[in-house]
Amino acid sequence: MNKRLNSLDAFRGLAILCMVLSSSIAFGEMMPAWMFHAQVPPPNHVFNPNLPGITWVDLVFPFFLFSMGAAIPLALNKKAEAEPFYKIFIQLFTRLALLVLFAIFTFHARAWVMEKTPSTFTHLISIAAFACLFLIYGNWNVFVNTKLAAALKIIGISLAVAFLAFYAFAYGDFSLAKSDIIIIVLANMAFFGGLIWYFTRKQPLWRIAILPFVMAVFLASKEDGSINELIFNSTPADWIYKFYYLKYLFIIIPGTFAGEWFIKESKNENSEATPKKVLSLIALIAIIIVFVNLWGLFTRNLEANLLLNILGCTCLLLLARDVKKSDLVKNMISAGAYLLLLGLFFEAYEGGIKKDFSTYSYYFVCSGLSFLTLLAFSLIEKLGYLKSVTNFLASNGKNPMIAYTAGNLLLIPLLKITTLSTFLDAMNTSAFIGFARGVIFTGIVALITVLFTRLKFFWKT
Repeated sequence: MNKRLNSLDAFRGLAILCMVLSSSIAFGEMMPAWMFHAQVPPPNHVFNPNLPGITWVDLVFPFFLFSMGAAIPLALNKKAEAEPFYKIFIQLFTRLALLVLFAIFTFHARAWVMEKTPSTFTHLISIAAFACLFLIYGNWNVFVNTKLAAALKIIGISLAVAFLAFYAFAYGDFSLAKSDIIIIVLANMAFFGGLIWYFTRKQPLWRIAILPFVMAVFLASKEDGSINELIFNSTPADWIYKFYYLKYLFIIIPGTFAGEWFIKESKNENSEATPKKVLSLIALIAIIIVFVNLWGLFTRNLEANLLLNILGCTCLLLLARDVKKSDLVKNMISAGAYLLLLGLFFEAYEGGIKKDFSTYSYYFVCSGLSFLTLLAFSLIEKLGYLKSVTNFLASNGKNPMIAYTAGNLLLIPLLKITTLSTFLDAMNTSAFIGFARGVIFTGIVALITVLFTRLKFFWKT
């Protein structure tokens, strides 16, 4: 499958932009609780692990994880058949190392980490760090010869290492343990998800069979002296890997199935078309189900939510019978409905669905909703609806590393240096204005990302 999957890029773009949006809206009592992680509500945003429920913010990370899982077979399918395992392993390990470097460097390069009260010079260093990331992760081999591209990467890594080694940070010396935990988790999932997919690509049922073993380690890890406790606590370096991160395999592994189904669909030469009304209705119901769960699980209307989900999933399964010879749509609906309902039946376990500390209900519900949302994007693309919107999201999804860092390392420093940040800071007067603050910030980040995507300049690992 040589052509990029635009719907997957759009799905990833939605996730990354929502991630930026969730961190840039106003904080405080003027904002409703459903605008933040369910466990850190306003006005004080103090973490409360006893609060059940999820919000749209809690879907952002699992959606991105699912898109990463779907991308694994798309990226490795041909290489797995043509290259020996050691080359695949080197590629996966190199990606792990580069993502860990990204997590450590970008965390320390934030102005508020470098100085308690950042100066103009500090903000300029953040911008310089953003430029340094272009040297390390840019696809220079497209623009210059191989030797120069390698030299630029080496220069970028050297500058990053020198910065980490010699800068006097405000909150103590540089530490490998201080990093962006989101990126560390993604690094682990890219590595272990890739390995698991490689070894089970011809026997996918074994991929599912791995998950109960992961669950078993978690459930019995608190038993003193048990093998589960040993496995759970063992690590060669806790700043890179903890077994705790493997809980997200419950989202990554389902995502790999979606990627494989897209590959099979791309080889389908069937010309028999499904009526547009059927596909449109499937996409609409899939999207409605997402919003129903956000309402029901957050407001704790659990009985009504379960009944509505059973009704919605039944409608999707019935509509799937009218889809003409498309295993992709049928499989995505079946997997999405199964995982979603499984998650809802797990809801009462562990005190209700939560992102932090994450519950099994959370993994299954988010995986189910990911299948349905990605399916909706795929059908919207196929039907030719909302082309400008999906292309805009896809342009961000093709360059997620730039979208993720442009706010912290470029836009915030520029706003602080020019004092334009005072205008955004003043937008804390109401829920609408506070949300608009986030939309403006996220919109600028999106435009920066789209610019580099259109220049065909990508950050890659």
